[in-house]
Amino acid sequence: MLESWFWFLLLGLASFRITRLLVLDKIAGFIRKPFMEEMEEKNDKGEIEEYIIIKGKGLRRWMGELLSCYWCTGVWVTTGLFLLITFYPLLGKPVLIIFAAAGVAGILESIVARIID
Repeated sequence: MLESWFWFLLLGLASFRITRLLVLDKIAGFIRKPFMEEMEEKNDKGEIEEYIIIKGKGLRRWMGELLSCYWCTGVWVTTGLFLLITFYPLLGKPVLIIFAAAGVAGILESIVARIID
């Protein structure tokens, strides 16, 4: 499956998008909520700063630490995607393509937003 650079690139882009979804995007907040509390406070300059408080102990705390770390979550997401496309390519390939395309769209949107602003 990953014999070509094309599939490797798709794996990287899909991993990027899913990791960002899990760790940062508000829409996936319900996944993070049992493991961490996301707080906002105004600093001395009046700017809003966000921070997290990891909940619980044991496995719950471990999941909170994992979901608060972009790099850590990325390793597990990439591993899961790799196993999915290796053992269930009929399901894995469409998932990879969809999230890779979403990753490219997100990157392009960020570039366009910076150019326009």
